[in-house]
Amino acid sequence: MQRPPLRQAKTIDNVFNSAYWHLGQQDFTINEIRTKLERKTENQQWIETVLAKLIEHGYLKNDNDFAIRYCEMAFNNELGTSAIRRKLQLRGVPVTVIDTAIEQVMYEQKVDAFAMATSRLLRRFVNFYGTSREKVYTQMTTKGFSRAEIDHALAQHPERETLRSKLAIKADKVDLTTEIIKLFNKGKGKTLILQELKQRLIDVSDFEDTVYQLTLTEDVDFYQSCKNELAKKRYDLSNYKEKSKAYAYLSRKGFGSDEIKEAMGPDDD
Repeated sequence: MQRPPLRQAKTIDNVFNSAYWHLGQQDFTINEIRTKLERKTENQQWIETVLAKLIEHGYLKNDNDFAIRYCEMAFNNELGTSAIRRKLQLRGVPVTVIDTAIEQVMYEQKVDAFAMATSRLLRRFVNFYGTSREKVYTQMTTKGFSRAEIDHALAQHPERETLRSKLAIKADKVDLTTEIIKLFNKGKGKTLILQELKQRLIDVSDFEDTVYQLTLTEDVDFYQSCKNELAKKRYDLSNYKEKSKAYAYLSRKGFGSDEIKEAMGPDDD
């Protein structure tokens, strides 16, 4: 729905009233109030006069005072420096003014970014059930903390050992038998399957026994699978170089030497 056009100011008093109304709602930067007044009038002289008077009488803070006040409130609310910098930039405060204000307030209030990150993490996460390492880092980064500060905070957390990655959480829900069959059906050999399962942090303590049981039930047959994968290629096994390439290919697919030798024929021993 399109916003109705704002009634235009007929006098400078109308511009003053508009500014007072906005500042009565919350603090604004000079840039923000200027933007709002430009919607009220095209008379730039009126706008500059109103801004100057507002600053002179303390109704409107200059950028430096605004940034300092914002930094004080932000640090009290345990907001990190990068979030402060990002929010003030969005509000039109120059970067040099922001950096000076951050440095000044951190010095005057003796702000310890590492201690602040630790405090916020402990307050936000009593434990890490229902979340993941990635989510914790994302939330803390959004609140303005650096990787080093987050690492430090996690190192201090009493439940740090329970924080797990999304991959590890997902791995807990995996059925080992199902995953082995799924990878086998993709033409992967035993070694490659084991490697991929480990990379996905899946518990493979029962891998050998599971593979053995699947072999007995004929759900997997790596000898036949190796032959099938070789048949998909057009290697000339009578040529030594081609045979070496075939061997290397099947080895990369995760098949063992016995399986490869059988696939390539009994005369290759």
